Amino acid sequence: MPRNLDLASLRSFVTVADVGGVTRAAGYLNLTQSAVSMQIKRLEESLGMTLFLRAARKLALSPEGEQLLSYGKRMLALNDEALSQLASTCCQGEIRLGVPHDVVYPAIPGILRRMAQAYPRVRINLVSSFTILMKQDYARGALDVMLTTEDAPDSGAEVLSTRQLVWVGAPDGNAWQRRPLRLGFKDTCIFRPRAQAALEAAGIPWEMATGGESEQAVEATVAADLAVSVRMASSIPEGMGVIGGENQLPPVGDMKLALYRGSRRSDEALDLLVSELRCAYGS
Repeated sequence: MPRNLDLASLRSFVTVADVGGVTRAAGYLNLTQSAVSMQIKRLEESLGMTLFLRAARKLALSPEGEQLLSYGKRMLALNDEALSQLASTCCQGEIRLGVPHDVVYPAIPGILRRMAQAYPRVRINLVSSFTILMKQDYARGALDVMLTTEDAPDSGAEVLSTRQLVWVGAPDGNAWQRRPLRLGFKDTCIFRPRAQAALEAAGIPWEMATGGESEQAVEATVAADLAVSVRMASSIPEGMGVIGGENQLPPVGDMKLALYRGSRRSDEALDLLVSELRCAYGS
């Protein structure tokens, strides 16, 4: 009679081999150390071979363990793929996600990848724009869920965190010292009126160095030390640095990062996406 490998024990074996110990594996698997050890022992007994060489409290794979590890990873990957496909048949269609361009990285690519693995039948269409434009799309039902950066989120929003705003310029640049101070913002940037008001309150003359809706033009102008701009401290684009020192420009406060969820769609795929956004962008 053919024998069957126990997948739960196999998962414990692969995890122990990957993380290098029973204690860490137990944390990953949400099991007790004794449960993981028992599964490894049961697997060894069913195969009639030793999978780990135990010496000086260190675990090392035996030659048989090395061989099983390769098979085990493939078996578990196929198992997880099958369960994902079968579990996701009830979730399909499209989720329209809006995220301001300056907070897309680093979290959104990983979130999209995990969503695609969990719900391969669900298409997530990412819209990256400024808050003021996305709120217009959301109001007319063109977005299912969105993140915003704004002073005062609407009553239906869930505030995830508060992010400090900072002045940015070219690394080691001196554009911030020139007067009138040249500013680089898109016309619809929500940070622009905040920066202008702070400068006027401090008596610092300013003029615009950019216009229109090209973020690439703004970033190039600032990186060339021809202007300064404002960004969230956690989202500084490449080629820019925070303007520091004793003669800093006036503080521009902070912004709230808020989550909006529409009512057009309600299922476990959208629930997972919202949960991922909360974890990535929460305080």
